[in-house]
Amino acid sequence: MSTIHICLNHSISQSSYNIRKLFNLEREKASARGRAAVIRTNCKSVVPKACLNVDVEAASAGKVGSAKANAVIEMEGKYLVGTYARAPVVLERGQGCKVYDVEGREYLDLSAGIAVNALGHGDAEWLKAVVSQAGTLTHVSNMYYTIPQIELAKRLVACSFADRVFFANSGTEANEAAIKFARKYQRHTCTDGKAPATEFIAFSNCFHGRTMGALALTSKVHYRAPFEPVMPGVTFLEYGNADAAIERIKQGNIAAVFVEPIQGEGGIYSATREFLESLRRACDETGALLVFDEVQCGLGRSGYLWAHEAYGVFPDIMTLAKPLAGGLPIGTVLVTERVASAINYGDHGSTFAGNPLVCNAALAVLDKISKPEFLSSVCKKGLYFKDLLKQKLGGNRHVREIRGLGLIIGIDLDVPASPLVDACRNSGLLVLTAGKGNVIRLVPPLIITEQEIEQAAEILSQALPVLDEDNQK
Repeated sequence: MSTIHICLNHSISQSSYNIRKLFNLEREKASARGRAAVIRTNCKSVVPKACLNVDVEAASAGKVGSAKANAVIEMEGKYLVGTYARAPVVLERGQGCKVYDVEGREYLDLSAGIAVNALGHGDAEWLKAVVSQAGTLTHVSNMYYTIPQIELAKRLVACSFADRVFFANSGTEANEAAIKFARKYQRHTCTDGKAPATEFIAFSNCFHGRTMGALALTSKVHYRAPFEPVMPGVTFLEYGNADAAIERIKQGNIAAVFVEPIQGEGGIYSATREFLESLRRACDETGALLVFDEVQCGLGRSGYLWAHEAYGVFPDIMTLAKPLAGGLPIGTVLVTERVASAINYGDHGSTFAGNPLVCNAALAVLDKISKPEFLSSVCKKGLYFKDLLKQKLGGNRHVREIRGLGLIIGIDLDVPASPLVDACRNSGLLVLTAGKGNVIRLVPPLIITEQEIEQAAEILSQALPVLDEDNQK
């Protein structure tokens, strides 16, 4: 019997090392398999099965791999709150558009950390930015000025509609800030003695986050129901129904309209120019603010730097998050000067937001993605991918539509998509679901090659028969 030491980090702290050393010494004194041995320390008991030291028979490489993965999965079930229904894969490293599990198996990653890893895994410029900043200044809070934060804000303003920037740590935090900014703006501009507008409009199939304000703006009832009452005053309308939106906005008391130019979680639905133009006009006429949530579709994903550029319609506020820092946590709220003028010291804040480490990483990402030739390549690859999918999948009776813009693509099925997701994973391809669980969501790193696109399309095509097999059970 041999012992495999599985470590979730590349380095092990001295205290962790000492605990593991004590564990191994105690196990040698215990029974032959030692699975029930308990080590008493000054603060807690350590149960052997909870340690990522796994006894395996040396004979079979297959058993070794299974033991590695199972040990990690067991630890997750023991120590983490059960909020995620994870795929049974333990990923260990990545490079480019590929990731590798603890057994060394390769996967083509078209999930990209849910549209986060726009530059793939291990991008050299991103890594250099992170390492250099980590060795200089990582975090000081927003009590002080730092150069990377100011430089990133300056760059974001220069390449967008915005005049000012607020930093947060995630997409849902960015939307929470946008809610507060909209409410404060309405209070600031309401000078006729009337009550300020406080309500919001959101749309069917939308997703704006899981914290209480952003959750109230998210259309799926099963996300909201366990936590009600959530923030009141939100009206949900049909995505794309301009007439209904105009009518509701003109009734008054709408502080802001939240809309995704391209819906990700909701099923990869794109707005029309006419719809967004109608929202813009109605907001201008009534004083409501127009908020574009580009947390998933922004920063090059559509083939434009910002998805709304494809429509020629510009918001008062835009929220951004997922891809901006290349895998480090960041959220951003971009606003016009008109909105920013309503915000005072102390109105909002965050301890970690916009720290030097994250902002320097984001500068590296923005530098690369904002280049015209990079955006042009995303457009080209997106068109090629959709055409290839239509050729290989379009004739299947379960495929209703292939849609999207750039490298945010949805395959709409008339059956649940999860069997196809599982079959793809078993064949070395990682994809996501969206919509009501019937849409395959493809959000690969923007650096994906045509060869990798062809590989993904082939795996999807070969896996399609599983949809018939599943429905015959």
